[in-house]
Order: sequence, then C-alpha cells, then structure tokens
Amino acid sequence: MNIEDKLAERGLSLPDVSVPGGNYDSINIRGHVGYIAIQFPIQSGEYLFTGRLGNEVTTEEGYQAMQLCALNVLAQINKKIGIEKLLGINHIDAYYQSAEDWDDAPHVVNGASDLFVNVLGEKGRHSRSIVGIHKLPRNFSVGLTVNCTLKTSE
Repeated sequence: MNIEDKLAERGLSLPDVSVPGGNYDSINIRGHVGYIAIQFPIQSGEYLFTGRLGNEVTTEEGYQAMQLCALNVLAQINKKIGIEKLLGINHIDAYYQSAEDWDDAPHVVNGASDLFVNVLGEKGRHSRSIVGIHKLPRNFSVGLTVNCTLKTSE
C-alpha cells in the first residue's frame, strides 16, 4: 500500500508544499541524510492553528497542528525527493509556544509521531526533542523539523 492510500484510510492527504519564507531550501541533502526545514501548520497557503497552546489553541488542536506539520514534511519529501527514496525518519525537533501554565507538549508532538509511525511503519520510528519557545513566526502554535535517511542513486 502506498503512502496516499495509508493517508486516505485516515481521512488525510498530502497538502501542497509551501515555499520557504526566507533565503534557505526546504530540503537540504548531505550524503544519505535529508534535512527538512521547519514546517508549520499551513494548508493551501492558509496559516492555521495560530496562537499559544493553552490559550487560543487547545491541546487537541495542537495535536492536529503538529499532524499537519508532519503532513507538510511528507509532502516536501514526496515532491522534492520522492517518498519511495525515504529509508526512514531519524529525528524530529518539535517547537511550540504556549501559555505559561500549559504543560502537555508530549501529547501535542504525538500528532507528528503518530502520523509518521502509522503511515510509514518502521520507517517512521524516530527520536525526538521538544522545545518550548517564546515566539514562533507568524504566531504559529507549533513547528517541526526533521532529518531522515534516503536512498541515493548510487
């Protein structure tokens, strides 16, 4: 079963890729490793899930926001490299902005982790770090960077 079918089973699909907001590439490949620049909850050019977790954005909405970030990662890989060249997700760095007393980041980041494992199986298993920061660009509640291992054409 291909990735589109696995996503469709979950009522999901790959979004259109967003363009970088600065002087950088969405994906940088060094040897067998691909580094995917931070992806935000953007769909069809619309900025979604803006605000602070625990204030304007609920924990469940944060889970959905992080899931959308993961979908954007897969869309970048699919368009720029080809999903068939993905050997595995190695590590994710998840960023979030929240209210002072909110403390449920692991659940929110599971939005990305669950998607990767459910759609990619063993290739989706990864390590992760979770970083709370004061402010994300455009007031996004969450952001996600990924590094992965790729097949090369050798």
